[in-house]
Amino acid sequence: MAQLTIHVNGKPYTVGCDDGEEARVLALAATLDARVRAADPGGGGLGDTRLMLMGGLVLADEAANTAERLASLEAEVAALRAELETADARAVAALEAAAARIEAMAAR
Repeated sequence: MAQLTIHVNGKPYTVGCDDGEEARVLALAATLDARVRAADPGGGGLGDTRLMLMGGLVLADEAANTAERLASLEAEVAALRAELETADARAVAALEAAAARIEAMAAR
């Protein structure tokens, strides 16, 4: 297990992560740091606990919005797949009907 130091709101925190995950943890920490700093742009001294809470809530809101958007897009993809299946079925039926007419004409 790797140990690394991340910085959130100018303060160092030592955290552990799986080997090879260091870059991802640093990137996630940078994202949290940005949200925490945005929650207190003037450095008005909200306190570490409140800042972490605010940053966490902002990230949770972003995650919820992303999950909702994903669910909406998955539903849209399912609807488009259903439309494609219907169109395919109509195309097959039209080709079969055309083939039957051609065979009937050829039999005359």
